[in-house]
This record gives sequence, structure tokens and C-alpha cells, in this order.
Amino acid sequence: MHHPVLLIVAHGSRDPRHAATVTALAERVRSLRPGLRVETGFLDFNAPRVPQVLERLAAEGERDVVALPLLLTRAFHAKSDIPSVLREAEARLPRLSIQQSDVLGPSPLLTATLERRLYEAGVRPGDRRSTGVVLASAGSSDPEAIAVIADIAREWRHTGWCAVRPAFASASVPVTGVPRTEDAVRQLRAEGIERIAVAPYVIAPGRLPDRIAAGARGAGANVLAGVLGPAPELARLLLQRYDGARAARRPAALIA
Repeated sequence: MHHPVLLIVAHGSRDPRHAATVTALAERVRSLRPGLRVETGFLDFNAPRVPQVLERLAAEGERDVVALPLLLTRAFHAKSDIPSVLREAEARLPRLSIQQSDVLGPSPLLTATLERRLYEAGVRPGDRRSTGVVLASAGSSDPEAIAVIADIAREWRHTGWCAVRPAFASASVPVTGVPRTEDAVRQLRAEGIERIAVAPYVIAPGRLPDRIAAGARGAGANVLAGVLGPAPELARLLLQRYDGARAARRPAALIA
């Protein structure tokens, strides 16, 4: 059976750790599903760029591609940048069928990855009741993305943590209503929570994750978890989104 190519679409960064993390995540996806062709392409800063990858795939005779945005929320890049790049590629490569999958979040697998990173950083499962967590994302001014981050924090709080507060590394508080990482840490401390952990809700290292880390340290957070990175749960989520896009493409008669 022919399987569409999985093209992981990453934003790209001047920070070399970003591309290295994307590469490691792609390798983990390949290890979970041998035989599936997994490619990576970047929107900016890194090579290969998405159009270059699609042109190569078309030249090699591939006909079907699932383009998976390596994004946690549906904000500008998922709604505008990536669809535009894919439409332009399809116009140039009419024999190549490209389908954009859903973004990664929200998902229980992302919450599981966050907890994996917290435990690796020293939080114990028994600490949940006494630990406040700052869910620190890169930030967005998109109302849908802001609402999703707030919902994730609220639902995660109900799994047993003392408190879970959303925070942004960027975007101004008056516009978003979401505090910066350091302010969220200080708010929890002012409420009497003594043990505070910061969980970066970002996939790869870079400028904004570094800003989250600096804010956490500056405000005196007790624990700073690592970025999501090439965690096994994240790799499984990529395959879930890929499979969902494939199922949505099939005619109803074939699904039944």
C-alpha cells in the first residue's frame, strides 16, 4: 500500500538547536513507523525550505504529501503562512497532491510530554498537590490560540496540580490578558504557593524558550523543565495527526 509522504513543516530559527531538535523528532517518528517516508522542511532561516522539499518529492515521482505543521496552536502560521506556501507549491506542481494536517495541540499526549519534562527536571508525582505550574508558551495575539492555552491550563489543573497558570514569553499582557512567565511565577508566589515549576510549552530551543527560562530563573521558580523536544509522546502525536489527515482524505465508501 502506498503511503503519502509525511512532511514536517517547522518554522525555522537562527538558533542551531531548533533544526537539530526537529531532525531528532523526525528520526523518532521514522523509528516508530518504519517504511514511512518522513521529510522536514522549514518556512524560514533553515534549509531545506518547504518549496524545495516539495519540488524534490515531485521530481522523484511522489504524488501524495501530508504537510504537518509543527505548531502547538492554530495561529498565524497555521492559518496563513503554511496554507499560502502549500497552495503556491500545488500551483507549480500540479501532479503533487498536498494536504495540510491539523496542528498538534491540544492533545493529552502534549500534556503527557509536559509532565515527562517536569519529572525529568525533578518534580515527583507525589509533589503535584503542593506544586504550582506555569504553562509558558511562546505567545500569540490570536484569540483562538490564547483561548486554547487558557483551556489547557484549566484542564491540566484538574489533574491534581496545586495550580496551573498560562504565561507567554512574548505578546503584551494588555492585548492578550496572559502574563509573562516571570509575572505568573510571582503571582503564584504571592498566593502562598511555595514550590513553583515552569513548564515550557514549546517544541524546540530558541530565542523565546530562552526568554521563558530567563523569566523563570529571574522570578525564582524552583523547577524549570526542558522544552518538549523529540519526546516519544510528541512523535506519537505527529503520527496521530498524519493518520487523521489520511483518514479525512479517503472517500466515505472506503472508510466504511
